Amino acid sequence: MYKSMSSCISFFCKEILALQRESALVFFYFLIALVVFDCLGSFLIIQKVSYTEIDWIAYMQEVKGFLGGEYNYYNLKGDTGPLVYPAGFVYIYSALFYLTNEGEDIRLAQYIFMGVYIATLVAVLIIYSKAGGLPCWALVLLLASKRIHSIYMLRCFNDGVAMLLLYLAVLLFIHNRWRAGCVLYSVAVSVKMNILLFAPGLLLLLLQSQGVFGAIPCLAVCAVVQVALGLPFLLRYPVAYVHRSFELGRVFLFKWTVNFKFLDEQVFTSKMLSFVLLTFMVLTLAVFAVKWLSSTNCMVGFQYNDSSKKLTPYYTTLTLFVSNFIGVVFARSLHYQFYCWYFHALPFLVWHCRMSLWIRLSILISIEFAFNKYPASPESSMILQLSHILLLGALWMSPLQNAMHKQNLTRKDK
Repeated sequence: MYKSMSSCISFFCKEILALQRESALVFFYFLIALVVFDCLGSFLIIQKVSYTEIDWIAYMQEVKGFLGGEYNYYNLKGDTGPLVYPAGFVYIYSALFYLTNEGEDIRLAQYIFMGVYIATLVAVLIIYSKAGGLPCWALVLLLASKRIHSIYMLRCFNDGVAMLLLYLAVLLFIHNRWRAGCVLYSVAVSVKMNILLFAPGLLLLLLQSQGVFGAIPCLAVCAVVQVALGLPFLLRYPVAYVHRSFELGRVFLFKWTVNFKFLDEQVFTSKMLSFVLLTFMVLTLAVFAVKWLSSTNCMVGFQYNDSSKKLTPYYTTLTLFVSNFIGVVFARSLHYQFYCWYFHALPFLVWHCRMSLWIRLSILISIEFAFNKYPASPESSMILQLSHILLLGALWMSPLQNAMHKQNLTRKDK
């Protein structure tokens, strides 16, 4: 696994250099300008805007128990409750525990997460440059969220770390480096389980690109990474580790929900709502999968596919982003920090749809508004859900045949 990680780091460095060689010089400088501008803006945010404590102290308390020799997940707790993240989270935040003087140096932690944010932005910009599909000016929208800057620099949530690893995995996937990508993907899952929302799309891509027999080793890689990372806990208290870190039935507090404030609290916490949402999510994934398979010339076979059968960056990116978005639409609860689960994918998704520019921008603005309304209201939640449904419907209605052909990033918007 360590060899795979070092290979991944070398690959990403080469990708940044390749971007300069392959892109028009003006476009490359435009991307550099975006990154530099956001670096300056992020620095000013840290300097001028007060840090808000939400989960950082709890994170430090949880990993302090681990560093003190505790491996029983039932005993690893913080002020906000028990530790509910897999082992990758524990290792990363244990490193942050040492780097930030046991969590006391908040300012240093903010600068570290500024680095996570900028690295995420760079990874996303490279993905967009490889996949294409939207005009250059639309990339500015990736810098335009007040809430996203807050999630990274003013809150230090683990969601941002998980998404950085995910986007790095996407970069490997769009270059058809499936096993290396699966290593990073599984590491991302070990930081936070929301990454599993990409799993249906990834499974479809593996089956289309590798065939059934070729997909099995990739899935095995994901499983081996999970076992390897969780091994210290699995060897001592396996039930506690699996129960706490992969607890799928956890019910979130109604006070923090952003997407369902228009429901009664009893309805929100009911098992019926969970069942209905899960059912609709599975059905939606199924009908999209059928459309994907019937609309492309890349079907699923049993034999391992040779290297000549490569999926285009656009198709790979779209499949992963749509899979994740479907999960978000039918999520039982979205908290403010969950916005980073799909914010960077939204411009790509709205430009895939055949709709006017003002509708595209209206969807993006409405979602941004909902995540900046605090506390969330029935009205803001309704706006968010209607925006989600409108975008989901537009994704379904938009033709897919062009998704198997690389599009020009600098094409004019129609």
